[in-house]
Amino acid sequence: MRMLAHKIVFVGLLLATSLTLAVGQSDQGAGQDVKDAGHSTKEATKKTGRKVKKTTTKGTHKAAHKTKSGAQKVEDKTTPPPPQP
Repeated sequence: MRMLAHKIVFVGLLLATSLTLAVGQSDQGAGQDVKDAGHSTKEATKKTGRKVKKTTTKGTHKAAHKTKSGAQKVEDKTTPPPPQP
């Protein structure tokens, strides 16, 4: 009988401890979730901005190179040949 009483008290203490932990964790719930979502959105926006900048720079450099190459071809075609001796 005494053993059964100890088990009941032990189970009661475990239940009380688990409820205390559950209540303590739910206090931060929605507010912290909103803050975390805001921070995640901020980081995602910054990362996207960096990628756009890198891609734009890369494309601009490639376009400039192609323009320079095309201009060189046109210049080669329009220059008169050197005179024959």
